[in-house]
Amino acid sequence: KIHVILDNGSYNSCQKTREEAGKRGIKLHFLPPYSPNLNHIERLWKIWKIMNEHARNNRFFGSAKEFRESIFGFFAETWPLIRPYMSTRINDSFHIVKKSSFSS
Repeated sequence: KIHVILDNGSYNSCQKTREEAGKRGIKLHFLPPYSPNLNHIERLWKIWKIMNEHARNNRFFGSAKEFRESIFGFFAETWPLIRPYMSTRINDSFHIVKKSSFSS
């Protein structure tokens, strides 16, 4: 059996997706609503946001080449310098839940 862990995006949770997965013996498991610490793509979005802050926001680019150079420059030059300081913005942020005093 195949198990797939998904977020609750409409493309993942729509009836058609569930039906097709069921036909193929695929078991779908959905993350709890708003659980960015469990969804690894959220870390990528945080890096994207930081890149925008440094390389794109509030800037005019006269050409696609200038835009690409700004983005590539961020990852080649700026990111290696700021990465050590990003632990407060890009982290696992797991919430520790105390073990229940009763068992089910």
